[in-house]
Amino acid sequence: MLETLSQLNVLPRSLVVTEKAEFGLARTKAGLRLATWAKEADSPAFNGFEGERSEHAGGMLLLGPTNPHNAHGLRAHLPWLKPMTLGLRTSAGLGDRLGLATPGHVRAVRAVREHRDIAPIFAQQSIREMMRTGRSPQQVMDDATWGIFAEGWREGMGADADHLKTTADIDACVAAGFTFFTIDPGEYVNNSAETMTLADLCAAVDKLPSTLQYPISTRSVQSKSFDVEGYTITFDEHTLLKAAVKYGRAVAHVAAMYRRLMQATGGRNCELEVSVDETETPTSLAEHVYIASELRRLGVQWVSLAPRYIGRFEKGVDYIGDVATFEADFAVHAAIARQFGPYKLSLHSGSDKFSIYSVAARQTRGLVHLKTAGTSYLEALHTIAALDPALFREIYVFARERYEDDRASYHVSAQLSRAPLPQDVRDAELPNLLDQFDAREILHVTFGSVLTEHTADGRPRFYEHFMGLLRANSEAYAANLERHFLRHLRPFVETRQ
Repeated sequence: MLETLSQLNVLPRSLVVTEKAEFGLARTKAGLRLATWAKEADSPAFNGFEGERSEHAGGMLLLGPTNPHNAHGLRAHLPWLKPMTLGLRTSAGLGDRLGLATPGHVRAVRAVREHRDIAPIFAQQSIREMMRTGRSPQQVMDDATWGIFAEGWREGMGADADHLKTTADIDACVAAGFTFFTIDPGEYVNNSAETMTLADLCAAVDKLPSTLQYPISTRSVQSKSFDVEGYTITFDEHTLLKAAVKYGRAVAHVAAMYRRLMQATGGRNCELEVSVDETETPTSLAEHVYIASELRRLGVQWVSLAPRYIGRFEKGVDYIGDVATFEADFAVHAAIARQFGPYKLSLHSGSDKFSIYSVAARQTRGLVHLKTAGTSYLEALHTIAALDPALFREIYVFARERYEDDRASYHVSAQLSRAPLPQDVRDAELPNLLDQFDAREILHVTFGSVLTEHTADGRPRFYEHFMGLLRANSEAYAANLERHFLRHLRPFVETRQ
């Protein structure tokens, strides 16, 4: 019935027809609206929704805003919109800093699933990114809900509360309905352990949290060798002490966060990822075994782990390092994950790491999670550069001004001196800045400043024009996202394992 109402432009993929009601997302002059039609005015189909009602086609039509109240109601009526746990399936997190990218993400996942299953996470944002963009966990969840509803996605999804550092972070994300919780204990990792003497390590071990039940001499892994699918990993005293000093406090923090998560959720519809990727030094193979052994001993259950791999995983650019060396090391990490789990290896800062995707898929045998975020923002800039060169140029000038401050919490190596000067780039060449290493990273890490900067009189400097342009050209943005993410996802479904 909804698709026959001439005054409504219902997005075809959003239409849901049940025995007693219809639901859809309609384009109107006022923007997108939830449309609900039922034959009976008092139909339960209207429960949980707010909006304007009118009689149409022998029934009752409700047109409501795409607000949190209606998003909650929609998830109650259409259970496939509720996030779920994904387990050990090959998965991909598709972060969306703007709340507009989900349609493009859905189209990319739908296209590659013709080859092999890949489980998507459409609601994903880190607490750090939420703070920088002024968004809440509930906003992230609701934006993803409207996006998958618009695209008619009914195959399930996860929702990643990313890089959580405190129990308050957990509580806020549980309340919003997230199901995948990434714990980031990076501030508890002691990178100085790498250069400590044996005596210093012994002294440091005595200061570790009592929950770890040291002294270290009682630990079962000391002086042991592990055969991990043909690879031998040996723990002498120095190796074990260094692992304990470097990661002991991080392990204790993860265990405490896990207990809080179990308390907040009752252990239902949730899964845990552990992330130690944003640290200064790589996670050695022995350290990976230590982390997994200790987490298991402390009763933590997790579905994926993100070590700090060798080489450099910088934001929005390809892997930096020798791919063959990476593969040799990564292969053993993958074997450890199979033997001590099984659990998935997670690729954080995974955007645009095209040179290693096939390696990751092959060596993990599909036990892998890809995590992306900022590359969707960069595709928004790519869209804007083609549509409004003047706006993009202004953003680039501003990003250069903000870069030195905004780079502080990111692992990036871009230099302003190597990035093209704005005045040297013609309008037609502006999209090419997103292919230049330094300009791309500069644009990547300054997203928060771009989205929240205000003029002297208190008006948003870029946000309204930026978002309005993308909303008015949603198909162009979705097409760019689909093209870009097909490059990300295809290696994970096409690589022979």
